[in-house]
Order: sequence, then structure tokens, then C-alpha cells
Amino acid sequence: MGSMKLSSKPDAFTRRGQAWYCTTGLPSDVLVEVGEISFHLHKFPLLSKSAILGRLIEENSDSDECVIKLSDIPGGAKSFELVARFCYGLKIELSSENVVYLRCAAEHLEMTEETSGDNLINQTESFFNQVVLRSWKDSLEALRTCDGLLPHAEDLHIVKRCIESLAGKASIDPDLFGWPVSEHSTMQSPGGSVLWNGISTGAKVRNCSSDWWYDDASSLSFPTYKRLIYSMESRGIKQEIIAGSLTYYAKKFLPGLNRRQSTGPMPLPTATLSDEEQRRLLEEIDRMLPLQRGLISTNVLLWLLRTAMILKVDRACISNLQKRVGMQLNEATLEDLLLPNFSYTMDTLYNVECVHRILDHFLAMDQTTGGGGASPCLDDVMASPSLAPITAVAKLIDGYLAEIAPDINLKPLKFQSLAAALPEYARPLDDGLYRAIDVYLKSHPTLAEAEREQLCRLIDCQKLSLEACTHAAQNERLPLRVVVQVLFFEQLQLRTSVAGCLLVSDNLEASSRTLRGGAVATSGEAGSWATAAVRENQALRVGMDSMRLRLMELERECSDMRHDIRKLGRRRRRGGAVAGGGWAARVQRMLTPRMMKLQMCSAQHDAAEQQLNDEHKKVEKLQEKVAKNKKQLSMDDGDDDNDDDAA
Repeated sequence: MGSMKLSSKPDAFTRRGQAWYCTTGLPSDVLVEVGEISFHLHKFPLLSKSAILGRLIEENSDSDECVIKLSDIPGGAKSFELVARFCYGLKIELSSENVVYLRCAAEHLEMTEETSGDNLINQTESFFNQVVLRSWKDSLEALRTCDGLLPHAEDLHIVKRCIESLAGKASIDPDLFGWPVSEHSTMQSPGGSVLWNGISTGAKVRNCSSDWWYDDASSLSFPTYKRLIYSMESRGIKQEIIAGSLTYYAKKFLPGLNRRQSTGPMPLPTATLSDEEQRRLLEEIDRMLPLQRGLISTNVLLWLLRTAMILKVDRACISNLQKRVGMQLNEATLEDLLLPNFSYTMDTLYNVECVHRILDHFLAMDQTTGGGGASPCLDDVMASPSLAPITAVAKLIDGYLAEIAPDINLKPLKFQSLAAALPEYARPLDDGLYRAIDVYLKSHPTLAEAEREQLCRLIDCQKLSLEACTHAAQNERLPLRVVVQVLFFEQLQLRTSVAGCLLVSDNLEASSRTLRGGAVATSGEAGSWATAAVRENQALRVGMDSMRLRLMELERECSDMRHDIRKLGRRRRRGGAVAGGGWAARVQRMLTPRMMKLQMCSAQHDAAEQQLNDEHKKVEKLQEKVAKNKKQLSMDDGDDDNDDDAA
């Protein structure tokens, strides 16, 4: 930190209680009162340096005792003590901590060049421009002292000059130099190595990241910090750097944001602000944050939103934060999304309406960026990178629904509204939605049958996995209509799979006919035919093995289906014995055609397996014939070689 001595005279000031005395050997003839502190001084040193003090002394010359009251001097008694030492020519060391005090006091007391050639205004101004403004640390310290010297420091443009100095240094890329530009001196060579007595030591200085100034800037009062940020923006500093600094400042002064640490050490709060001060700070930070996606992590935005709801900031601030979260909802985590309900009614444990509004902002942005439109097929959803954000959000919302489902105060309409907000193509599978609805039905056993059916209509049975279908077929909490739909679509998938198996077996038979037709080729083409036959045989063998495994899997699935249907029929018949025999008969009539179709499918894939076995035997015979042809060809080649040797 830079400093400069203005004089080398020994100190002649002593303090006794609330009074200062100048021990020069002469009795004091003027008393200067600054607040509760009194200074017993002499007239000549004061009037020779300050025009104001000279006029005040002249006005009190007729009185027996010259008493001067300075109640409005900038900096109070602390500033006047330094001014009095300067007037007496005593030793003063200028630094960034006191130069602003002296500069404002000198201007107030008119310590100009007209009064004295060696005046305090020129001395402090020269030190401020040549030393303080060239250093980051000194400029920062001088700017901090300006808070207690307003509006004098503002009128002298000290605040503006300090801010411009800091903004200029922070706007320069530190990687160009290896450390903050303000701290450069002759101790570093042009190549970046440290110098000792002008000789390079070869040691390189440590590279500094773009956030090196965050902690220093956060030590400023918010009005001053705000002006510094605006000055940096006008110089074209990157928006992500501005957003990072604002986040750092918020984490330092809003204690709720300091609970979780995302990356790196978080600053500890250095000051305790009242609720009203925190409320104003959060609203100002929200207005200053750039409205651009990805500048701030989603978990920090959600914690800002949580703090805003706790502090009860204005609605515009909360709405703006919800929009920011909605722009990058696909990067949120379930833990951060569980926002407690801070309303007075406390109707639900979590703030479901807030999450719904965030989701609406995300869907509106997705439509704007072209993510919406016609519903794509499942393969497009899984393969398209543009649909990855909305599928991630659908998975997040399904997890959120499962987490809030046990809340006994959560109404079915509110649960259904949030679940239905997502478009159909957002969910490649409905397993997560099915789990959330099942948890809700389990936690609300008194739900009416109509409300249960209304919730279950959200589930697309064709998009349930095999595990989810198995669970749904045995789930007593689901309405009977949903269970029948699950069984129907599962049977439909089974029929499609069996039809595919039969189609593949037909292709295998056609391939074998082609091989038999090729077996009667001429002897001149026997070598190439044999090679092609071997390749075809290998391909057929691999295809038959895979088909055999698939048929075994289908047979197991069919067996499980029969077992489940029998079990479901027994359970429904037992339940119908209590409720009435007509219900069991209707269930039996509904399930009997499905069971007959399943039996037909089983017979079909048994026939397919038998056909594949026959084809396998035919292929083995073809392989033997190919091997025999190869052996005959090798013998013919040997006879030709013997004939050539004899010749």
C-alpha cells in the first residue's frame, strides 16, 4: 500500500482526555472545537495555511478568548487533527486510508495555493492521482472511506475517479499478465518472471482467474458496488463475470444463500442486515442480473427465489426469478425444486403453484425456440438432442409429483393440473408418472372412484415398461378399466412380437431355398459358391440362435401372463362374492377372449419354433454338402498339380 511523508518534524501533539495540546513552549491563543474534541493551538500556523481559519480568527480577534467551532468539517475531529499537524509542519504520512479525509477537509478549509504555496490541496491531489489511482488495493481502500465523506467526496469526483480506476483494472483480462493488472510493477519482467534486483529469477507468477476481484468488490457498500458494476458493464466486461460477482455479493450478505456450496469456498457473511435491508438488496440484485440463460446456476436461482419468498419481496421480483429458473429448468435438481410453502394459509407443504408457474415459463420458452410443434414419435424423442431438455424436465416433474404426493392436503385437481401440463412427447415412458399417481392413490385412500379414473387417464398404457405393466396388472388401487387396458396392450405387444418371429422364419426359409438352388451351379463356379454358402450358413446360424432366445423369452412372458390372469380372476371372484355375483361374471366375460387369444399366440409361436428346427436341419445338410464340395475342389486342385509336375 502506497504512502508518502509530508514532513520530518517530530510530533508535538499530545492528547489529554478530550483535548489536544501543541507542546511548542508557547501558550495557545486559539481554541478550536470540533464536536466533543477541543484543540488548543496557535493562530499563526492556522491562518498561514487556511483561508477559512484565517477569516474565523479575524472575526474573533476582539474577544478575550479566540474560540472557533468547526461542526461541519468533513471527517470531524479525525480530519482536523491531520490538518492541524500539517499546519504546524509536523510529520504526516499520507496513505489511501487518510488521503480522502485530508483532501475533503483541505477543500472545506480552503487550503489553496493562494493561501500557501505548499498547500494541502495540491499535496493530497498529487498523491491521490499518482499513487492511489494506480493501485487496485489503494483505490479500493480510498473508495471505502468515501462512504463517510459524502457528499464532499462526490463533489470532488473522488468516488467517480476511484470507480473508473477499479473498473478499468477489473475489465482487463488478467491472463494477459498473470495477475491483477493493478499490482504490476518493476518486480516483473516482460516475460512474466519475477525480478530480484533487476535479475530474473525464472519463477513465474501464478495465473489469476477472471473472478479475482469478487471478494474485494463485495467489501463495498451496495450503492458504491452498484455504480462499480454499471461502470464495468459500460466497458464491455462479459455478462457471465458480472453475474458471478452479483452472485458472490448475494451469498455474502444474504445468509440463506450460504447454506449450500456449489463449487469452491463460499464467502461468510461479514455483516448482519435487517430484513428490510436484505429485501431491498435482493430486489436490486434481481434488477441488475442479466436476463440471459446459463449465466447463473439453477440451484443458486432457486435459492434466491426461496429467500425472496421468505423475505416477502415484491411480486415483480419473484415473477422475474421464476422466469429465470424456468429458462433453465432442465438443469434443476429435485432437492432444489422442493420449495416450502411460506403462505399464511399453509394449505400444502410445498409451493406447487410456484413450480407450476416455473414449468409454464419453460414450456413457453420451449415453444419459442422451436422445441414444440407436432408430437414426435418415441424414437425421435430418444434420438433428438433438441428434445433432451424437455424429457429431462418431464423426468424432474414426475419425481416432484411423487415427492409431493403423500401430502394429505394436496388436492387431486392441483396434482392433475401439474401432471398434465407437459405435452405427450415429453415422456418417452410413463413409468415415472405411473409411480407418482400410485403414490398419490396410496396416500389418499378415500379418493372417489371418479377422481381415481380421472387421474389414471393421464397414463398412456402403451408407454409403460414391462415391469410397470406387471405392477399395474396386480395393483388393487387402480380402477378395473385401467387394469384391463394394461392387459390388452401387453397382449397386443405379444402378438406383434410373435408376428415378427414368423416373418423372420419365412425369410430364413427363402434363404435356404436360394442355397439349394445354388447347389446345382456349374463346376467352374463351385469355389465362389462354396465361400458364399459358408458365409450364409454362419449368418443363418446366428439368426436362428437369436430367434431361439427370443422365442424362449416370449414363451416365458406368455406363461407369466396366463398366471397373472388366473390370479386376477381368482381375486376378482373373491371380491365379487361380497359385492355380488354379477361383477365376477362381467370380469370373466371380459378376460375370456383375451385368454383365448393368448392361447392361440402360444400355439403359433410353438409352430414357429418347430419350423425353425426343421430349417436348422436343412441348413446342416447344406453345410455338409458345402463341406463335401470344398473337399472335392481341393482334390481336383491336387490332381491338376500332379499332372503339371509329370509334364
